Amino acid sequence: MMVSNTWLAQLPIAPIDTATPVSGGDINEAYRITKGTSSYFLLVQPHRETAFYRHEIEGLHLLGKAALVPEVIANGQIDGDAFLILSWLESGSGSQRDLGELVAHVHQVHNDQFGFAHNVDGKLPKINTWQDNWGEFYVYQRLDVLAKRAQEHGLWSRSRQTQLAHLRTIILDFYHQNQTEASLLHGDLWAGNYMFTSDGKSALIDPDVLYGDREFDLAMTTIFGGFDADFYAGYNAVYPVKPGFNDRLPWYQLYYLMAHLNLFGETYGGAVDRILSLY
Repeated sequence: MMVSNTWLAQLPIAPIDTATPVSGGDINEAYRITKGTSSYFLLVQPHRETAFYRHEIEGLHLLGKAALVPEVIANGQIDGDAFLILSWLESGSGSQRDLGELVAHVHQVHNDQFGFAHNVDGKLPKINTWQDNWGEFYVYQRLDVLAKRAQEHGLWSRSRQTQLAHLRTIILDFYHQNQTEASLLHGDLWAGNYMFTSDGKSALIDPDVLYGDREFDLAMTTIFGGFDADFYAGYNAVYPVKPGFNDRLPWYQLYYLMAHLNLFGETYGGAVDRILSLY
């Protein structure tokens, strides 16, 4: 669907001057809209309720306490389509070290439990029921959920389940013996979800927030590239990672690879198996 002029005329900031399609990921239709000298980022989700964007809005508000994020301008529904209007951040170049420091400041926002106020019903379900123990949250509400879905879609084998069962025990035992703090996490921290503004500032976009072990967020930065040594140096200068982080890193890389296995099929099976074979 391409939004019509009639549709655009019903926006709360109408009348607008231009609406130009831009990249908005694989979930939303996205546009740069202009009104006078101001630009905005418009996301549209056809045939959805206004509440479709609730989690993103809450995430932006929370991250905005510690990081630069787009400002939420308006949210609603027009002709049965949900929309979200955000401030437009003009892209430029910036410092990976600054980006690392910014993520560290986000992770220093803490909570007394792991999870979030509601579940997220997206392409992959996110069960965010509050838990006191991170290991139990991660195993029961992340790994097990993806394994079950992969099984239902013919993407999971007996050998994968056997190896996962061993890793589950390792993770549960570790976090029953070692406490960790619940940090505010971006939740989908890959290179497509940060940017540098035209004045060189680091910014975070498109969050999928929860409160969890910060190592979960950092693991995502190690899988698909886009974060260099300066990023980790900046991060550690503000909030040093705990001893043993590199040993635990595969535990969390596994989740993101299992997610891609579920979304894109056996193309990611080899990467999943390489991690499972460690345990």
